[in-house]
Amino acid sequence: MSKAFTNEDATEPEEIARDDDALMPGESKIYMTPEGFAALQEELRGLLYAERPKIVEIVSWAAGNGDRSENGDYIYGKKRLREIDRRVRYLTKRLEAAEVVEPEKQRHLKQVFFGATVTYARDDDSEVTVKIVGVDEADAEKGKISWLSPIAKALIKARVGDTVRVARPGGVEMIEVVALHYKSGGVG
Repeated sequence: MSKAFTNEDATEPEEIARDDDALMPGESKIYMTPEGFAALQEELRGLLYAERPKIVEIVSWAAGNGDRSENGDYIYGKKRLREIDRRVRYLTKRLEAAEVVEPEKQRHLKQVFFGATVTYARDDDSEVTVKIVGVDEADAEKGKISWLSPIAKALIKARVGDTVRVARPGGVEMIEVVALHYKSGGVG
């Protein structure tokens, strides 16, 4: 078949991702901690200067081997390049629009705001410590929750000793703020 009738770069519908808008649904600003901002910068550098050049080299080598329609290295490499380029565009937009908030520089240190590390007591008397971070840095296993999450929204503006209502799928839970501090780094 003539090359004029093939489309090597055709993307399937599920591969097409909208990265036109750097904001997530319901997000008015892109807040990040300094650590979250640095992590996204590091990911972007890794993609641009380590992974992408390797894939370009593989694709270039595979393209020189002739028939591209059955060349797995070429097909996979082109697909991976599209994924990398999509992620690079997304990261670039997020970093350009980011508003870095340093937890230690918050003005109201007696209230819960972005960047706060909060320990709260649940109904069953267990205590949970979370850090309120940006959407891109949220990681529940590490105790980092997005400032847009239901728990963070309930905690915002609370003080130590306050009890707040958190809407959960199983119903409403009352949690009490036990401790609050602002510092860079992880939870704890």
